[in-house]
Order: sequence, then C-alpha cells, then structure tokens
Amino acid sequence: MQAESDAPVPPGEASIPCPSKTAFMAGTVAVDLGATRTRVAIRDAKGRTTDPIEEPTPSGGADGTLLTGFLAGMIRRLLESGKLSGIDSIGLSVAGPVDIRAGILKNPPNMQFRDVPIRDTLSREFSVPVRVVNDCHAGILGELSFGKAGGRQNAVYITISTGIGCGVVANGRILLGRHGNAAEIGHFHVDSTYNLQCGCGHSGHWEGYSSGRFLPWFFQEWCHYHGKAHWGSCNAEDIFQSAQQGDDDVLRFVDELNRINARGVSDVIVAYDPELIIFDGAVMRHNSDLLLEPMIDSVDRYLDLPEIVMTGLSGDAPLLGASVIAGGLDTAYGSFTAMTDE
Repeated sequence: MQAESDAPVPPGEASIPCPSKTAFMAGTVAVDLGATRTRVAIRDAKGRTTDPIEEPTPSGGADGTLLTGFLAGMIRRLLESGKLSGIDSIGLSVAGPVDIRAGILKNPPNMQFRDVPIRDTLSREFSVPVRVVNDCHAGILGELSFGKAGGRQNAVYITISTGIGCGVVANGRILLGRHGNAAEIGHFHVDSTYNLQCGCGHSGHWEGYSSGRFLPWFFQEWCHYHGKAHWGSCNAEDIFQSAQQGDDDVLRFVDELNRINARGVSDVIVAYDPELIIFDGAVMRHNSDLLLEPMIDSVDRYLDLPEIVMTGLSGDAPLLGASVIAGGLDTAYGSFTAMTDE
C-alpha cells in the first residue's frame, strides 16, 4: 500500500490512507467479515485504500442468503459512493473455518451461518473473481505486507476478539494446512480446572476463556469457583473497566486470565518457534496495559522467548490482507492456488 504521495510506506507504519478527492478508477474490494462487525474498503491500482465502511454482522438467523445479501449490499454502497467506477476483483477475510477451494464459509463457532457459498454468490453478483481466505491468514498477510512482520521469516499473528485466531508464517511461507485452516489456536487446550465449554462444543479451549464472547462467562465461573460475589450480567468491557478502577477481585481474575493466555502463547511458541508474535483484536488492543506484559511474564521459557508486540495497524491487518488476496492467490509469502481451482 502507498500513501497519497505514492511513496512506499515502511513496514510497521502502514495505516489506511484517506481517499483522494477525485473518483477512483476500477480497483479491488477488500472485505473483513468478522463475527461481530464487517468492514469493506476499496484499494485502487496505485495501492491507495479508502476509509472502510462498517456495519454489524447479521445475527438474526442462519440463512446464508442473509449473509451474502448483506455483503453484496455493502459492496454496492461503495460502488454508489462515486469513489470507484467499477471493480476488478473482491477479496474476503472471513472468520472461519472456510473451504478455500470452494469459497465457502463452513461452520464458524461464533456465527450461526453454515456452508455459505460466498465466493460463487458474489462472483455471480458482480461478475468478477472473488477470493476467500481465513481471517487470520489474511491478518498475517496484512502484517507481512504492511506491518511489523515485514521482512520476518517466522512470525505469528494472534487476534483475541469475539473469538481467538492465528496466522503463521514459517520459513517465509504462510502455513495453510490441508484445507486452509491451519493454526486454529483458539481451540488449543489450555485448562482443566474450570473445564469451560467452548463454542465448538469441546471443553478447555483457549477461546472458551479469553475471547470477548466467553470472557464474561469465565469471570462468572471464576467467581463461583473462588466463592466471590458476582455482579450478574456483564460484558468484557465492564470487567476491564472495573480492573482499571482497581477492583481487587477483578484484578485477581485478570491475573488468572493472563495465566490462561500465557498457557496459550506457550503452546504457540513450542508449536511454531516464531521470532515474532503480533497481537491484535479488540480485547487486546483496548486492554493491552492489563494483558500484554503480565501475560509475557507468565509464558514458559522452554524455547527462546520471541519478541511479543501489539499490532501497529489499528485492527486493519485482515482488511489489508484481503486487499492483497483480492489481486491474486499467488503472494510473496506462498501461494493459496493449490487450495483452489484457479
């Protein structure tokens, strides 16, 4: 991506620049489909990317046409804005698992939709190539192309948001796995004390404790386990706000949360041996002072501790990665083509 001056943006300093005042020519559309929010932006031939439009991801049913109609509507809004005369391709970063070969959203644990043919539906709608990848593979691609992973051969991107996900570059190549869903670290087993059930149906998984969706439940169970009074209904934001205000019991819970997170990160380190781990996701970005350094202190030192940092892309890594994949599945960090019919 390039700034408005067309000068290259150094790795780790990229942000989505404001659009030019004149209308863009044909370009690519980048979509970041998350479990909670969806964002869509345009990237033109010079690498300039518009400010994204954003809407809540549909949650009122499981009918896949609800989701594809929603995505098509957001893309049409951009086309009607006058910032683009047309589109030549669409890239989607999707909270998976996904079937890259078929362009299908499979069975995401944090959404109700199942087996949604996103690629074929949008390709018919707009008559352009559509490419769909796991959101965390898009995230690591965004960090490699525009962020702090630039120039690194072995790096891990971890997002803690509604769910927990991961993208890995190993020896300069993005790790895809058999079906394009490698590094589903949110389903690493991290605990047997509280034995909480994850959205996937199994117990003890990292996502079932530390994700934005399940963290309030973990807090409730922690209170019951330790005989602490629980306030009743709460969300992750309430919990972290109380921690910032110095609530002793909540701070003790955050210590336990950091222990759980450190268990997950320790597993990531022994699994992938990275030189760099980049954290992203709303839970981490909004509470890094409570979560990052205390977690690092508890990480195992069986292997050398990698550099562990927060993203510098303000949550845009998956969207930027989607803009790259829109232009083609052969990237500088490996090819997704073997996973598809292209």
